Amino acid sequence: MAASAVRAAGDPVKPAEQLLFMADHLKTVRVPADLVYRFDKGGSLVPAGSEEVHVRLSRSSKGVSAVVSDAAGAAPFALEAPLQGNPVILYFLEKDIAEMGRLTGGQPRYFQKRIRLALAQGPAITPVTAELDGKPVPARQIVIQPYLDDPNHVRFEKLVGKRYTFVLSGRVPGQVLLLKSEVPGEAPDLARDFVHPLQTETLRYLGAKP
Repeated sequence: MAASAVRAAGDPVKPAEQLLFMADHLKTVRVPADLVYRFDKGGSLVPAGSEEVHVRLSRSSKGVSAVVSDAAGAAPFALEAPLQGNPVILYFLEKDIAEMGRLTGGQPRYFQKRIRLALAQGPAITPVTAELDGKPVPARQIVIQPYLDDPNHVRFEKLVGKRYTFVLSGRVPGQVLLLKSEVPGEAPDLARDFVHPLQTETLRYLGAKP
């Protein structure tokens, strides 16, 4: 998901794009390392489930490379050196985009473009206090709703209010603390009822291993 894919030539990179796709998330990680996350999903749109996701980092003369794997036992993708960004962000988004395609019959590239456009519009980066191992840590949060103004939303009305939350912290190896997508409940205002969501998917940092 190259951040520049929907930007006109010469347009500046927005801070949210920089933080998610261009920052050096791995600069404080002691490589080799295995960054471990838990992916949970629940709701009425897809079956509930939970699995571990591993980002295995290795180093060569060219720099850091990564292999991402989940409960399927296979590597959804590998990224070659030199790598700076945490590939778990791409893993989470590609997984979400594929599911959007299955639920709607639409093309994954369409949903990918909507997410890129939302980030290219310059959403706020909000300082927040998050939790790591039961302790508060400073973090930065980005929230987007890519489909609210989608001219084709009639094809997926239940999903039009879907919200994505990205929480990153320099206190976390790889910086990614939480990634979350939520489909709001069927209230009169579909964009706002997140108290009773139809669907949630959360990827949360668990720890790092050598």
